[in-house]
Amino acid sequence: MDPLGARSQFVEVQTLSTWEWQPDPEGEEKEYNFSQQAFLSPFPYREDINRKIVLYNGNVALLNCTAIVNTSNETLTDKNPISESIHAYAGPELRDEMLKLKGCRTGEAKMTKGFNLAARFIIHTVGPKYKTKYRTAAENSLYNCYRNVMQLAKEQAMASVAVCVVSTTKRGYPLEDATHIALRTVRRFLENYGESIETVVFAVTDTEEPTYRKLLPLYYPRSEEEERASLPLIPTDIGNSEGEPVVPERQIRIAEKPGCLEVDSEAETLDSDLGQVGTHAFSRMEGDVDKQRKLILQGQLSDATMQKQHQRNYNRWLCRARAEDLSDIAALKALYQTGVDMCGRTVMVLVGRNIPVTLIAMEKALLYFIHVMDHITVKEYVMVYFHTLTGEHNHLDSEFLKKLHEIVDTKFKNNLRAFYFVHPSFRSKVSTWFFTTFSVSGMKQKVHHVETLQQLFTCILPEQIDIPPFVLEYDARVRPYTHHSLSSPGMLFQQS
Repeated sequence: MDPLGARSQFVEVQTLSTWEWQPDPEGEEKEYNFSQQAFLSPFPYREDINRKIVLYNGNVALLNCTAIVNTSNETLTDKNPISESIHAYAGPELRDEMLKLKGCRTGEAKMTKGFNLAARFIIHTVGPKYKTKYRTAAENSLYNCYRNVMQLAKEQAMASVAVCVVSTTKRGYPLEDATHIALRTVRRFLENYGESIETVVFAVTDTEEPTYRKLLPLYYPRSEEEERASLPLIPTDIGNSEGEPVVPERQIRIAEKPGCLEVDSEAETLDSDLGQVGTHAFSRMEGDVDKQRKLILQGQLSDATMQKQHQRNYNRWLCRARAEDLSDIAALKALYQTGVDMCGRTVMVLVGRNIPVTLIAMEKALLYFIHVMDHITVKEYVMVYFHTLTGEHNHLDSEFLKKLHEIVDTKFKNNLRAFYFVHPSFRSKVSTWFFTTFSVSGMKQKVHHVETLQQLFTCILPEQIDIPPFVLEYDARVRPYTHHSLSSPGMLFQQS
């Protein structure tokens, strides 16, 4: 409920003009000149979507809607103008409630009550710190911020949500780049899943408003004329069908009719059609497949040819992984991305106890691993495997691991810098030694057995890794830090 005597401060979302009816700030109608050609914009004019969009210059904390968005840091204690304003209006109860959330990882979104705000809920999210060196990771994280906010709004059946600019000045994300991601992510979400969401407010400041006004017509054109005028200004990297950033080198391009040209005119001659035969990648002759397999067995194929065949095989698995429903494997929460290690490399976590080997289809697990890891492995990364409290039904078969090692792309192996094996048993140490010595090459020096979390924290800061509660309890109960004295624990994990 609104605080007593403060109702006049709050702004009713219903009273704000939607983007469809917002006048141009210059106060004059623009004239558009077009050449006579077909315009196929990836963001066509949609009056129904424009009616849901509001551009609001003001304090997001004062908006009376179902939920507002708060941008913060991983510990949810960031002191930025948006967050401080929300806390000031919500009251002290909000701070107590946020302590129960136990932080929030970059790209995630978590929800609390609105308390003394006009909004019923607050959705907290953490934007990435921007570095040119890690631009792709920052783009993906920022996309996840907006995507998870919208997903949470849909799951909670929220009618309206006010979204602040997640990329604060403190985190250094270029405003225009961040605005492109914000606008296109919300647009794609409304296209695909936005039936129940009535209003999305982009809450901006005086500094941010000009950028939003400039870019909004690209993603939310208010007429077919504005759609055509905006088309040349739309960036080439508009993401996939969800708005998620895509690295072009990793896209698999499949033609609808390999070897054929799409022609608009019936005047095209037969010669021009025949001229394309054999030039398309899908219509090239690859040679006798059986003969090539025989040569592989005899060890007579060149390294380049074998690498090409391996890449082709991996791409088939990747296509299957992207097409198949893997939600049941994802629900196990056995594999997830967390923060970065001391060297700034992405940390992936594997929870052994969450893998019911005897109950799931291991081929689907392999597909899920490929699906999750493909975009992570394009740069250096580390893996943390929690062997804590695993049973016989959680142990992965060595044949399965060998098959996985043979299938994955070379970037999986080359960019893996360290594999931290946490809470190993004597049996697992022996198995790991045999596997890395006789089954796979190049892995032995990357595997580090970690007896305690304290040792792990010499390589990865505690706030950079999301550790399952049962692992923390086990480590505190069975392996207290004081029990393991290392003269120089950091030496065990020298970063390569």
